[in-house]
Amino acid sequence: MKSLSRRMPIGAEMTSDEGVDFRVWAPEASSVEVVLDAGPGEGCVGKLDPEEGGYFAGRILEAQVDSRYRFRLNGREPLYPDPAARFQPEGPHGPSQVVDSSRVVWTDANWSGVPLEGQVIYEIHIGTFTGPGTWAAAASELPGLARLGVTVLEVMPIADFPGRFGWGYDGVCFFAPTRLYGGPDDFCRFVDRAHALGLAVILDVVYNHAGPDGNHLEAFSRHYFTDRYQTDWGKAINFDGPQSGPVREFFVSNAGYWIDEFHLDGLRLDATQSIFDSSPDHILTAVCRRVREAARGRSTIVVAENEPQDARLLRSTAAGGYGIDAVWNDDFHHSAMVALTSRREAYYSDHQGTPQELISAVKWGYLFQGQRYRWQGKDRGTPTLDVAPARFVLFIQNHDQVANSLRGQRVHELTSAARLRALTALMLLAPGTPMLFQGQEFCASSPFLYFADHGEALANSVRRGRAEFLRQFPSVASPEAGPCLADPAAPSTFERSKLDGGERERHREPWALHHDLLALRREDPTFRGQRPRGVDGAVLGPETFVLRFFGEDDNDRLLLVNLGRDLELTSAPEPLLAPPAGQRWSLLWSSENPRYGGGGGPLLKAPWVLPGEAAIVLRPEEAARPESDTASVAGALHGACAIWW
Repeated sequence: MKSLSRRMPIGAEMTSDEGVDFRVWAPEASSVEVVLDAGPGEGCVGKLDPEEGGYFAGRILEAQVDSRYRFRLNGREPLYPDPAARFQPEGPHGPSQVVDSSRVVWTDANWSGVPLEGQVIYEIHIGTFTGPGTWAAAASELPGLARLGVTVLEVMPIADFPGRFGWGYDGVCFFAPTRLYGGPDDFCRFVDRAHALGLAVILDVVYNHAGPDGNHLEAFSRHYFTDRYQTDWGKAINFDGPQSGPVREFFVSNAGYWIDEFHLDGLRLDATQSIFDSSPDHILTAVCRRVREAARGRSTIVVAENEPQDARLLRSTAAGGYGIDAVWNDDFHHSAMVALTSRREAYYSDHQGTPQELISAVKWGYLFQGQRYRWQGKDRGTPTLDVAPARFVLFIQNHDQVANSLRGQRVHELTSAARLRALTALMLLAPGTPMLFQGQEFCASSPFLYFADHGEALANSVRRGRAEFLRQFPSVASPEAGPCLADPAAPSTFERSKLDGGERERHREPWALHHDLLALRREDPTFRGQRPRGVDGAVLGPETFVLRFFGEDDNDRLLLVNLGRDLELTSAPEPLLAPPAGQRWSLLWSSENPRYGGGGGPLLKAPWVLPGEAAIVLRPEEAARPESDTASVAGALHGACAIWW
């Protein structure tokens, strides 16, 4: 019989009195046994009882916390780890371990989660964020992220996978935090420390495929996967075919497990375009619902990656959508990268990086909302003109985009420092939800490369696949570029991708830039508002534009971004540049502040000049005297400097 006290429908759970309850779905099996092969109860074998729907369950009295166990199906070898194991101390091919989550001492009873609005996301890979690459080491760096102004940590996937290192997107043990970074209790302590500092934590999860090595799900049921759909990474998960009910339960339970067991504040859903489901209750809707239920009143955030830019993800269930909170905006990234580097290869080829593109991305989110996308030879996107700006996650770096290059270079190595400061100001002050990638805030010198530790045969396949993927970039496909590609299986590739924590102090200028912009975003009421339709923009020159952020009581802000040469505005017939009646613009912030490595200025006097490769923020102040009939735009713009320090 299924234990009435179970928190999860599957897996091993400590009981309130004696022993451990086990439950597993194995509909093709005639019998299932639990074999305790290490730790408490070693050598004991217990038979599970069949239940309706292909489940097997039972209590093993000899099992205790830290017992290591595997399942025997049909009385035959080999033995398999638990598909819902909470920990795999020897990796996916080894035994599972019984975990007692009640031993964790939490101090976050007053933590209520965070809403989407007002957040700043920081994407982090635990294995490369610090030299040791552990939860404990990462936790020691959290106070610095809180001081920076980050509010949400987005942790790259941690579901266990084989090998010594990897990105995590080939996870196979969906309920087991990888042993590479520590134990489950260490993960709990990391989250508890983050909450104590006011930082939320969301986890990147992969519900579109399983990794190619260590995936034992099909030993328990062939119905976990389907050949009716195709993904780029392996078999699609069966969310709507025969026997899909227990599969859906498995993944919906997994979503709730991370929120409940580890007090997480939400999820980031990888490659949702490869999550296929024709059911009336889409699996993405079910996942979102379970996340919110598991939070028990705490605010949560569910973010999705969706390459086709399908607005259904953001629609409410009442409107036929999936109820996801936010989506990554690749269009903003692509336009920003073209503006920064002038390179338009591969999937950048449909973006120009023009002022109008950047204005439109800030105002409307996606740029492609149903128009023809030449790179793919088809229409791309659906309309999102009515979507609130905070629901678009804006970034100029993330794990994929940094690694999708010849040397895994970060963007500061691909453009000028001044131009990057200007685009950083746009990203961090725009009404979308900004996201930084680890090390971006101090212009980390380490690359971020693709790394994956597999056996030789699979490693060779990964090498070929990675090289083939990067050939979409003609520059990388050139013969002379081939030797420069890092070997994903080489330990040195992983080690080179680790951040040098000392650069946080040595690279103070970019850190100060990010710190001050995030403080301005947080403390200035107009930037903080993220109001729908609260910003408008105009092109002022081939590489220059203005964004006007509308505040209450005419407390507007101007963000002027010039990615080209100095631009003289002796005459500017653009209404967005006009100050509120009876006021004039004064300088609030400049990317050219020497504090950030800039060259100083601007000097707001006639003739008024917007410096090249710079961004400035203006605010209104009472005019000292009425403007004369001959006053120029420069006079309206001139005022006392109040640079944001």
